[in-house]
Amino acid sequence: MNVRSAKITDVKAIHSLVGSYAERDRMLFRSMADIFENLQTFTVAEADGAVVGCCALEIIWADLAEVKSLAVDEANKEKGIGRFLVNAAIEQARRLQLPRVFALTLEPEFFQRLGFEVVEKDTLPMKVWSDCARCPKQENCDEIAVIRAVEQ
Repeated sequence: MNVRSAKITDVKAIHSLVGSYAERDRMLFRSMADIFENLQTFTVAEADGAVVGCCALEIIWADLAEVKSLAVDEANKEKGIGRFLVNAAIEQARRLQLPRVFALTLEPEFFQRLGFEVVEKDTLPMKVWSDCARCPKQENCDEIAVIRAVEQ
């Protein structure tokens, strides 16, 4: 398996991965246009020449970034791909000298195994909630906020 920065040729695979989770109400849908516009935030996991996972790191402010759009192909679950992708995002945050990363997730236990702590959503800055305006669950959000310090 190879974990690397996403390329233009990966957009269709990223869109398919994210879409498969969005269809099951496990993450927010991202259009092809949105993925193209934010491609530089994505890291992908590749196995046997195929993209089998993706993850984005979006800078929110000088001291905070979000790990988002973490998706692994169903046939490749339980192989550590999600862990590799999140660790790549944390390493990217370290290179950028960001002190903290967070995620909004339905799988807090996964993130806790990677050193994240569950926090109350209202402890995060308002800028975090920009995606909520387009989320169908905005009034009944079931995601859990997790955060982790990035060791410099």
